[in-house]
Amino acid sequence: MIRKNVAEILSHHVTFELEAIDRFAVTQGVDLVTFEKGQRKDDVAHKYLATFAGDEGVLFIGKAQEKASVFRTEKRRDAQGKTYPWIIRSTARPHHYYVYILDRDFGPLFIKFCSYFPYAAKLCLNGHEWLKRQLTQREVPFEPLDNGIRSTEAPARVQRIADTLDAAKIDAVFRKWLRRLPHPFAPAHRVAGYRYQLSILQAEFALTQVLDRPRTGRCFFEEVIRENLDLGRPDQMQLIFDRRVTRRTPGRFRTRVLTEGVVPSLHVEYKKSKVKQYHKEGQALRTETTINDTYDFEIGRALRNLPALREIGFAANRRL
Repeated sequence: MIRKNVAEILSHHVTFELEAIDRFAVTQGVDLVTFEKGQRKDDVAHKYLATFAGDEGVLFIGKAQEKASVFRTEKRRDAQGKTYPWIIRSTARPHHYYVYILDRDFGPLFIKFCSYFPYAAKLCLNGHEWLKRQLTQREVPFEPLDNGIRSTEAPARVQRIADTLDAAKIDAVFRKWLRRLPHPFAPAHRVAGYRYQLSILQAEFALTQVLDRPRTGRCFFEEVIRENLDLGRPDQMQLIFDRRVTRRTPGRFRTRVLTEGVVPSLHVEYKKSKVKQYHKEGQALRTETTINDTYDFEIGRALRNLPALREIGFAANRRL
């Protein structure tokens, strides 16, 4: 009976989500796009964003079949030989739905829903886009840079505004769109206490140092690469992340110089996290620390740990 109930619940949720998303797309006049294999989802999103007329709304919904960690039931036998269901962790390739959104305060973002139990969801947003929206709303003049600010006459004020982006605002925008979008947790489930809680899967912290003479920037950055080829050594990683590195510290310690087209970039790794440095748009030296596992720094994954991760990420950029 338990096994049957679990199967019914799984079937109900999957059917509910498929039908609800189809209804939402029709009633809201939103395109439901099936992503092709190898297609860059961001390219599709940029096309819809370029033609979107409003200041807020759903741009489109994308569908893709992707690998996911799921729970299944399997049949087991007890000591008397009677069968019973057992829930196990497994993998599958269910449909995922990418809801691409333009938010009034955060700009472009997307929420990704998995259609199979436990119905994981992912929120992906860009703090630079949030900052640009805040500056525009406050009528603070600035020159934009892709994922950054090129210049402003009020840098101190811009930095103060940037520092106000916190876990509460991120959680609020997630809840805001959950109230508007179809998703697996129906009102009855939410009343019973079943709801999404945000955790940090990946966080990127950037330092953008704009050059006064951009035309000499490439020469400058090539010197930076030359002087930093030993960054990947354990003793250097210990300085950059302010953490002790021993023989038991996991990960490969190395420096990589990668070139995309004619643009070189410098990469170093610490456990599952990494630091990247490159010459951005011919105008700035960009340093990015990406934390892919908060446990690298003995910090939990809950969104409330964002302030501690900010300290680590921004400090690593400054030390490098």
